[in-house]
Amino acid sequence: MEEKVLDIVELTKVFTIGSLLSRVRITAVDRVSFHVRPAEIFCLAGESGCGKSTTAKMIMGFEEPTSGTIIHNGKPSGRHEKVWLTQRTQAIFQDPFGTFNPLRTVDRYFFETLHNYKLVQSRAEAIDWIDRKLRSVGLSYEEFADKYPNEFSGGQLQRISIARALLTNPTLLIADEPVSMVDASLRMSIVNLFKQLCDELGVSVLYITHDLATAYYVSERIAIMFRGNIIEMGPVEQVLMEPKHPYTQLLRESIPEADPRKRWATKISLTELEQQEYLRTGCKFAGRCPRVMNKCLEQAPTDVLVDDTLVKCYLYA
Repeated sequence: MEEKVLDIVELTKVFTIGSLLSRVRITAVDRVSFHVRPAEIFCLAGESGCGKSTTAKMIMGFEEPTSGTIIHNGKPSGRHEKVWLTQRTQAIFQDPFGTFNPLRTVDRYFFETLHNYKLVQSRAEAIDWIDRKLRSVGLSYEEFADKYPNEFSGGQLQRISIARALLTNPTLLIADEPVSMVDASLRMSIVNLFKQLCDELGVSVLYITHDLATAYYVSERIAIMFRGNIIEMGPVEQVLMEPKHPYTQLLRESIPEADPRKRWATKISLTELEQQEYLRTGCKFAGRCPRVMNKCLEQAPTDVLVDDTLVKCYLYA
């Protein structure tokens, strides 16, 4: 049996939006299943509002799933259980400046973490522990001791966030858009750091992003989400270089088009089109698909295995 650090089975999240008289049920995550192997970087990718961050929040315990199972290191998560307390899972968030209180020195977070987990017996031992974790991300204790968040650059602060996550020796890091607010010149250094942690420390990473370029570079396998569904999943080389699903093909074609005036939204807000797509009976992408068929409008397709890629599309049924 294949070893799995994280196993997600039929995970579903339903939200109710609107007023009392006109409520609408939106299935933000619809029976999503995937797994992460030891020392692997698995990518969950898609445009803003596709459900990837909601999936991450359920895995981390910030949102309660409507249904489905979340298994960490072979153990199902209990109701309302915060996985980082018991399952050696840590999170790295999008905004490194929002991670730390600007009125507190950064090192206090490190000492408190070690104290709360009872990982050290003395301050000298704590400093040595912190220094080792900082050096694994290219920093040192002397560089950050007694300093406030505003004394670091965005890239340095994101590396410090990663070092903080490594304090408890986790088996899994959940990185939600970890480079989207870092300068473009520093993004590859952060991405390379994740690869280094996998190779040298055996840490697994669930890498969540809308950036297919970094997804292609850093991950081994990838799942593409659209309106709460995983519509294609497999080895990153096959999914992004030889995409099967029409939506993935459109994403792939859009990569070379650079336009500094266009920016990705950082918050999920349902437009009229998005709401229509979430509520669609058949394939969620049918309204925009250039190869739509009548049955696409009537019933949602099932997963089909094409080579090593799972595709949710009638073109391969």
